[in-house]
Amino acid sequence: MAAAGPRPLPRPLLLLRAAAALLLLLLCPPRARADEHEHTYQDKEEVVLWMNTVGPYHNRQETYKYFSLPFCVGSKKSISHYHETLGEALQGVELEFSGLDIKFKEDVMQTTYCEIDLDKGRRDAFVYAIKNHYWYQMYIDDLPIWGIVGEADENGEDYYLWTYKKLEIGYNGNRIVDVNLTSEGKVKLVPNTKIQMSYSVKWKKSDVKFEDRFDKYLDPSFFQHRIHWFSIFNSFMMVIFLVGLVSMILMRTLRKDYARYSKEEEMDDMDRDLGDEYGWKQVHGDVFRPSSHPLIFSSLIGSGCQIFAVSLIVIVVAMIEDLYTERGSMLSTAIFVYAATSPVNGYFGGSLYARQGGRRWIKQMFIGAFLIPAMVCGTAFFINFIAIYYHASRAIPFGTMVAVCCICFFVILPLNLVGTILGRNLSGQPNFPCRVNAVPRPIPEKKWFMEPAVIVCLGGILPFGSIFIEMYFIFTSFWAYKIYYVYGFMMLVLVILCIVTVCVTIVCTYFLLNAEDYRWQWTSFLSAASTAIYVYMYSFYYYFFKTKMYGLFQTSFYFGYMAVFSTALGIMCGAIGYMGTSAFVRKIYTNVKID
Repeated sequence: MAAAGPRPLPRPLLLLRAAAALLLLLLCPPRARADEHEHTYQDKEEVVLWMNTVGPYHNRQETYKYFSLPFCVGSKKSISHYHETLGEALQGVELEFSGLDIKFKEDVMQTTYCEIDLDKGRRDAFVYAIKNHYWYQMYIDDLPIWGIVGEADENGEDYYLWTYKKLEIGYNGNRIVDVNLTSEGKVKLVPNTKIQMSYSVKWKKSDVKFEDRFDKYLDPSFFQHRIHWFSIFNSFMMVIFLVGLVSMILMRTLRKDYARYSKEEEMDDMDRDLGDEYGWKQVHGDVFRPSSHPLIFSSLIGSGCQIFAVSLIVIVVAMIEDLYTERGSMLSTAIFVYAATSPVNGYFGGSLYARQGGRRWIKQMFIGAFLIPAMVCGTAFFINFIAIYYHASRAIPFGTMVAVCCICFFVILPLNLVGTILGRNLSGQPNFPCRVNAVPRPIPEKKWFMEPAVIVCLGGILPFGSIFIEMYFIFTSFWAYKIYYVYGFMMLVLVILCIVTVCVTIVCTYFLLNAEDYRWQWTSFLSAASTAIYVYMYSFYYYFFKTKMYGLFQTSFYFGYMAVFSTALGIMCGAIGYMGTSAFVRKIYTNVKID
């Protein structure tokens, strides 16, 4: 009897395996074999100096190819280079070979490597760059180097170009651990002259360990300032106070409510009719009524849960691994984690939609899967038009757009489908502690400050107050020239934000239900999500008072992506607030005897 062959994998497993393989291929394509990837060199082995971008100092994101300015290139043969990661391509990294001949541990005396024929057009380009404080970025062995293009005299009439790049490279064993650039050779820009560009390389032995070579780029005096520690301590004390206050108020109030409702149970029908019934128990037949627009609501909750999972995982990975040491690694990691956590979105969104009696679950799955990607890609697409008009390096290549679309359709969507099916089957059955009345109860009039609109506007103040100091450090690291590395602080702030958000939404929901208004689902979500409004308002303050940004490109880039960041933060806070409030509502109505 012939042996049976291996059983074929079920179709869903094949789908998952294909999605994972495609995601890894798109995010981490095969690398070209080169010494800078291994970070080890033999004596007199070639060391590549990559020219990256050039742009105005005050507009960090407004960058252009280095050779968009009329710099000349060295005589050494060019080396082909391709973007190694999706994050590198999305961040506008434009590495071009400098043409300079550099060999490991081999000093180079001052040598002219090319000559610029300075006609009027090229002079005007350099003058414009100097007026706008242009500086450029280079890389040696993945270590960034910055240099200024030139400078003007005190009167602003004459302009000078730095023509001599003096490189000092530190090595420890067979590894490069330090690079310093000194710009010298100031030459006045005069039309119809020739300017010689030169360089020199000095190698020196260093005691810096390879693992610590990025420490010089960090700024402990900024990120570990006493204000940072004080803000964390202040937020932590606010959490303790808020949790204690919520616990005391709700426990005492709920105890009285339970006692009152128990007393009412002992009354006969005549006394109960004559009694003045009020409070959250009166809406027990409507409190678990499906929310308005359940399709959008469940999609937002699923997306918020996914954003929270992505934030948590990326912060943990950044705490373990120094992601700032590799170009674009943070963005690549975030994209990978977002795609991989798509089942979280499908599970929570799909199960909530099923519990609320939704029938169009396929439509809900599509909206949940593409809600955040459509928002991000739509903003990027708009800004991309401006970047193309400016010929900026931030213009996203067509191939990168195709790769992102492939991730959305062939990775995120199938994984979201898997999560939706699991959610509908595992936790999609409504198991509410109270029956839902067939006819909705009329909502009585209440004081103006108990209206849902007022509660929504005020709900985001305390969550924003717990994070706004951290927002300053995060904004400065992204929009200015700082490398954020204190992810332990970020983790603490995320935990504090979650606790504060849940406490605030529980209190808001309790007051709303006590006013016999059962529209708590959207109120709990929006009162927490209103944190985004305060964050976006703070971004205006930061732009006008903490930066010197200017120009259409940088302004649209700033406010466009700040809108995306604030919206994503709001959706995450809203989902956290709703999940905590939902558990609270279920708990209090489970403990009350209802006829």
